[in-house]
Amino acid sequence: MDYINLGKSGLRVPKYILGTIPFSGTNGFEATGNIQENTANRMIDMSIDAGINMFDTANLYSKGDAEKVLGAAIRGKRDKVLISSKTGFPFDSHPNERGASRNNLMKSIDESLERLGTDYLDLYFVHLWDGQTPVEETVETMNDLIKAGKIRHWGVSNYSGWALAKTHTYAVENGLIPPVTQQIYYTPEARESEYELLPAGTELGVSSMIWSPLGEGLLNGKIGRDKEAPEDTRQGGGWPEPWIYDQERLYTVIDALEEVAANHNATVPQIAYAWVRDRPNVGPIVIAARNEEQLKENIESYKIKLKRDEHDLIEAAARPAPFYPHWHRAMSGPDQASPSEQVYLDAYKKTLGIKK
Repeated sequence: MDYINLGKSGLRVPKYILGTIPFSGTNGFEATGNIQENTANRMIDMSIDAGINMFDTANLYSKGDAEKVLGAAIRGKRDKVLISSKTGFPFDSHPNERGASRNNLMKSIDESLERLGTDYLDLYFVHLWDGQTPVEETVETMNDLIKAGKIRHWGVSNYSGWALAKTHTYAVENGLIPPVTQQIYYTPEARESEYELLPAGTELGVSSMIWSPLGEGLLNGKIGRDKEAPEDTRQGGGWPEPWIYDQERLYTVIDALEEVAANHNATVPQIAYAWVRDRPNVGPIVIAARNEEQLKENIESYKIKLKRDEHDLIEAAARPAPFYPHWHRAMSGPDQASPSEQVYLDAYKKTLGIKK
């Protein structure tokens, strides 16, 4: 397993991070899995043996129960692992137990630390943009948590490009510690992050950590043109996400993944992980598994090296439309692009039929 620096920080993290949304499977998260302490403990050990020493969770997952399962599984191993969690989604009906306010951040961190059985988090995320809270309140509170020793680094998740830039700029201009990473949704089918978020992360020095590269189960290999999602999967179990832009487009992506998988005697999820892992501007990716066999399969995907034509086949299947200003820049100013966005403009040029 390779390790990379997270953003402009000195924190080195594995390229694969294990996500814990399948842990517990209670309080509305039954469709995601039901991993309990004994299985979680074995999966943590399997991950560590493979060089994956970072584990990602959130207070939202099973309303805190996933944190409890993870906390029990890492007991006695805390010095060997990195832990990240998140807050921001409404946790109950209390009007202040949500968002990125000082009140919620201060309360949430203490509750997460207690559930996880640790004194600090290596990384703490604002789980979604809070447009009702001044950005200075969020940035300053996260810095206070760092000074208090409760967190080592902080990040944001599910922000737009301008919200990320606003947050980062406020921190830097005021001598404060900015977010070191953004956790965003990106898959071979869902490519919207290429418009702004992925280049913005690189330009700002904010690592782009990818959540759910398999599209919340859409790319698990069990779904296709003539294959409906089994009931024992997230998509077959009534999970509402993600939004699918075009069903036919999804099937085209799955067809491409299946073709490449056959070349490598691999599975669709393995190829999806390998493709996302190697995309420009992508930092670590969060993998997940519902059992030990699936985890072993997902970890094995790290050994797969796609050929250029295989990568391009998957890329072309769901290339984003060159919306303005992207079509204009691809036509009129491609040579002025920064390296972080050049690859996307090159792809738009193919869509627009520009040969030079």
